[in-house]
This record gives sequence, structure tokens and C-alpha cells, in this order.
Amino acid sequence: QARVRGCVERSLRRRYRAEQRFRAYGLGATVAGMLFVGFLFLSLISTGYSVFWQTRITLDIDFEPEVVEAGDYTALVRASLRRLFPEVTGRQSLRELYALVSDGAGFELQDRVLADSGLAGTRASLPLLASDDLDQLVKGRLDRELPEGERVINDQQLAWLDELDRQDRVHQRFNRVFFTTGDSREPEQAGVWGAVVGSLLTLAVTLVLSFPIGVAAAVYLEEFAAHNRLTDLIEVNINNLAAVPSIVFGLLGLAVFIQFFGVPRSAPLVGGLVLTLMTLPTIIIASRAAIKAVPPSIREAALGMGASQLQMVAHHVLPLALPGMLTGAIIGMARALGESAPLLMIGMVAFIADIPGSFTDPATVLPVQIYLWADSPERAFLERT
Repeated sequence: QARVRGCVERSLRRRYRAEQRFRAYGLGATVAGMLFVGFLFLSLISTGYSVFWQTRITLDIDFEPEVVEAGDYTALVRASLRRLFPEVTGRQSLRELYALVSDGAGFELQDRVLADSGLAGTRASLPLLASDDLDQLVKGRLDRELPEGERVINDQQLAWLDELDRQDRVHQRFNRVFFTTGDSREPEQAGVWGAVVGSLLTLAVTLVLSFPIGVAAAVYLEEFAAHNRLTDLIEVNINNLAAVPSIVFGLLGLAVFIQFFGVPRSAPLVGGLVLTLMTLPTIIIASRAAIKAVPPSIREAALGMGASQLQMVAHHVLPLALPGMLTGAIIGMARALGESAPLLMIGMVAFIADIPGSFTDPATVLPVQIYLWADSPERAFLERT
């Protein structure tokens, strides 16, 4: 008995130690996962937090009526810079002086004149966008201690910047341009609003088409279709489509929707159609699983009370299965939101500066916008990416 008791105790101790090790492994895996996610977010935040501020240079603009009438607002900006630094005369020096301010400053002045026609003939102190190189320097992203040959801003421009700063003309303000404009070749003028609107329009088309079709297909296969070789073939193909690479759907959309049906290229409509094909298998599979999870007693009770099969499905099965169906729709829509490969094939990789106003206007989406910015050589696009 003592030997048996000893064997049992040793066995229990081994089991307890194994259980403790297993818990330690699980805790270690959880902590490691949290550390990796934390490192990811820390990396993103440390690289991109500065995009919420944008450097602006306050200039005294003389809105000369003849210049305003001609629409040459860039000339107003340059005239203001020349008044601040009258000693700058050479063509190359003037070009370097003008490079302190963004090319989009003239458009800012134009928008102000259009909003307030009374500015003509007056002088106003306005904060205008600085160039992307100057913005990166002010934010500390560029090292001003480097030799002049290794900097994108030369010593003379640094001296002008210091003089503007001494006059309290250099400020950092909230970067509303990033949230209200479309893409641009110039980083300081680039924003995400065009891509956000394109993504919303594309996802709207995807949701309107994929969710009703996916739910209807799942209901038919589970509740109405006869179990034969045809339905087995359909089920196999649905499961196979869920594993097809997304770029194949892009090729299908290019060949069918654009070349055959003539749908406008690079538009949210064709993007939504392509993403609908991609998300349908996910929604159908999730919806079928949700329908199968409804207890058979619900169906039997409804039929026993005299309900038809359609009433049983519409009034009892669908409401109970709806949470699972919505989960499948969310998973499918999340995958669609993050896809870029199929949209590249239908032209949504094109440079789109305007904000789309309808489902047929040229547009881009957020994943493609991130891809384009990540491939840009300008350093200022890094924080925007």
C-alpha cells in the first residue's frame, strides 16, 4: 500500500508540474503576443505621430487687385518673401528662397480669395504651408548638423529659416490638410480623405451585393436545396473559392467587368464588384455554419405550429442565425477593406488627386494609398504612410 501510495503521489506531482508548465507556456505565449503587438504600435506611433502637425510660415500678403485679377497667387507669395529678404537677388538664390514655402501656398491664397472677395487690395498675415523638407527639418526628422552636401536644405536656407523663426513666423499647427484632401505629388499637400471616401464607396457596393446574395445562397443550400451531386459540387466549389488568391479575382474583374461589360475603370463600382466575388465564399460559409447552429427543435416547433417552411426560416431560423451571419460579413468586409492586389488589376493604383463624388468616379482606396506612399522616395511620405 505504501508503494502504491508513493507511486500515486509521484504521478500526481508529475501531473501538477506538467499543468504548471502548460500554464506557464500559455502565459508566456500571451505575454509574447502582447509584446509583439505593443512593439508594432510603438513603431507605428513613433514614426507617424508627427503627421498630426504641419509647419507653416506666416507671411504678409499684399493682395494687389491686378495680380488677384490675373489669378497669379504664387506671385503674391514670392513677393512677400522678397520683401522679407530684399538682399536676395540672384536667380538661383531666389529659387532656393521660394523653396521654403510649399507649391500649394498659391492655392491656399486662391481659396481664401474665393471665400472672401474683400481681400483684394488689402494686406493680411497668413500662415502658409512650408515645404516638406523644411517641415521635416523643423520636426527633427532631418539633422541640421550634417555637412551641407548631405542635407536637402543648404546653409543659406537654414539661415533664412532661423531669421523667420526669430521673427516668430514659423509655427506648427494641426495638420487638417492630411484629413481633408486627396493625394498629391507634394507630401505636405497629400491627404487621406480621397482614399477614405473611395474605400467607403467601394465597401458600400461590396456590402450591398455580398451580404444579401451570401445569406440567400446559404439559406437555400441549408434549408431548401436537395442533397444531390449538384449541391455537393456547389459546396465544394464554394469552399475552394474561399482559398483562391485575391489577385485571381482582380484578373476576373479586369476580364469580365471592365473588358466585357465596360464598367468604368478605377471606379468604386468595379472595385466593389471584384471584392464582392472575393467575400462571397466567406459570407456563405459563415452563414451556413450559423444556420446549422440553430437547434432542430426550433424548426420542429415552428412546423408543428403550422408554419410553412418559408415562415419557419424567415421568422425563426434567420433571426437566431443573424449574429453568426453578421460575424461572417464583418470578417469578409474586413478582408475586403485591407485588400490591394485585386484592386491593382482594375486600375485603382492610379494617382487620383480628386475626391470621388459617385460610384463611377475614378478613385483609390486606403491600402493602395499606403502602397503608393510607401513606394515614394520623399522622406515626408514615411510619416503619412
